[in-house]
Amino acid sequence: MSDDYLVRIGKLIRDARQHRGWTQSQLAEALATSQSAVNRIERGNQNISLEMIARIGEALDSEIVSLGYAGPMHLRVVGGRRLSGSIDVKTSKNACVALLCASLLNKGRTVLRRVARIEEVYRLLEVLNSIGVRTRWINEGTDLEIVPPARLDMDAIDADAARRTRSIIMFLGPLLHRMDRFKLPYAGGCDLGTRTIEPHMIALRRFGLEIAATEGIYHAQVDHSVTPGRPIVLTERGDTVTENALLAAARHDGTTVIRNASSNYMVQDLCFFLEALGIRVDGIGTTTLTVRGVPHIDVDVDYSPSEDPVEAMSLLAAAVVTESELTIRRVPIEFLEIELAVLEEMGVDCDRTTEYAADNGRTRLVDLTVRPSKLEAPIDKIHPMPFPGLNIDNVPFFAAIAASAHGQTLIHDWVYDNRAIYLTDLNRLGGRLQLLDPHRVLVDGPTRWRAAEMMCPPALRPAVVVLLAMMAAEGTSVLRNVYVINRGYEELAERLNSVGAQIEIFRDI
Repeated sequence: MSDDYLVRIGKLIRDARQHRGWTQSQLAEALATSQSAVNRIERGNQNISLEMIARIGEALDSEIVSLGYAGPMHLRVVGGRRLSGSIDVKTSKNACVALLCASLLNKGRTVLRRVARIEEVYRLLEVLNSIGVRTRWINEGTDLEIVPPARLDMDAIDADAARRTRSIIMFLGPLLHRMDRFKLPYAGGCDLGTRTIEPHMIALRRFGLEIAATEGIYHAQVDHSVTPGRPIVLTERGDTVTENALLAAARHDGTTVIRNASSNYMVQDLCFFLEALGIRVDGIGTTTLTVRGVPHIDVDVDYSPSEDPVEAMSLLAAAVVTESELTIRRVPIEFLEIELAVLEEMGVDCDRTTEYAADNGRTRLVDLTVRPSKLEAPIDKIHPMPFPGLNIDNVPFFAAIAASAHGQTLIHDWVYDNRAIYLTDLNRLGGRLQLLDPHRVLVDGPTRWRAAEMMCPPALRPAVVVLLAMMAAEGTSVLRNVYVINRGYEELAERLNSVGAQIEIFRDI
């Protein structure tokens, strides 16, 4: 590599390390090398192999290089432009990954309609393909066909792909009915602090699953004589915890009652899919689910997941912070009603159409039109709650919206350890956000956004919030290494460009 390339790679590595919150010594420990070697790499004073770059990228959960391409993807944003026209909401990322995991329950052919073509889905497909599941995109690449093998080859699992998605944890529920023992790599995903799997284990032990964790691997063993004799009470009303319990209950030959269950959008979509497999689920949309399982499932099923309320919130926030008039179509309104109530109290001018059904026949949709508005800070703090409260993943968007409002807003993101910290990246763009503690941020508005060049935060929603602020800032901004955005959004830059944004995708190595 030339000296110029080494310096540029070193800068990318340094920025990714700093955004992870690591010291050079911590990165050196993860790579089993010395701090001085990391220092030389970051200054561009040491030759570095592609293998080492890949190892560094894995350690930092950052796409330092993308083999087969010119390098990691960046965005150049010309801000200060007004959006106009209309844009459709894509299908739910979180529902799609749950349904991919749920396809392991079925010995027949599964077709999922309008699947989100995002990195999180691609990682799960790589895992499924590695263990013998055949998948292919059909109908001009819009739908996904999934055909399982007679026997899954868990020894051949793609560990690298599995470690890059936390969704791999939802393999536990389906797999415990298929084999006596198996191994899964540790779950990865966004850098949002320590996230224990103990709530999953409390639920799944009731089906005989025990796990020992050693050297980055979950070693699972199943005692098939153990069955849940009484209702399962989840210690955390989490989405993936509820989904794992549902996936385990789906093939349990009997009735399972799950209490303190999440009733969020992706859980409901999973329940609708399980019903298409022939499983009866009572209590959908409530915190008590009763599942009458089917021990053997071999059906051809065709299912359409609903639209993504978090993407809808992203697009709504884009309109608000750029002071635009924009119509957002196919919004799953029942999962945004609290957010809209808060925004209307802040002064957001929007109206909605009458409700209509999503393609799954169950979820209620509307089209929303947002107009430029004079915003006031909310009286109460912004904080998430389990559905039907304000969605956990929608909280970060209120940081950019609050920064556009007159007054002071307290945002309390109590769920994740690091996410509030990442929101302070908005200060690089002119925001005035004060971090009170790892969970609370005080936002002063209104903000005169200014352009900047910066590294993408290593968490999905804060990364998109930074992009939206760049769209509002006069001048040209650069957001580097946007792999994390591609994990959760399909062609976001291109779609925002279709309604008036000016975002250029480029690679510099």
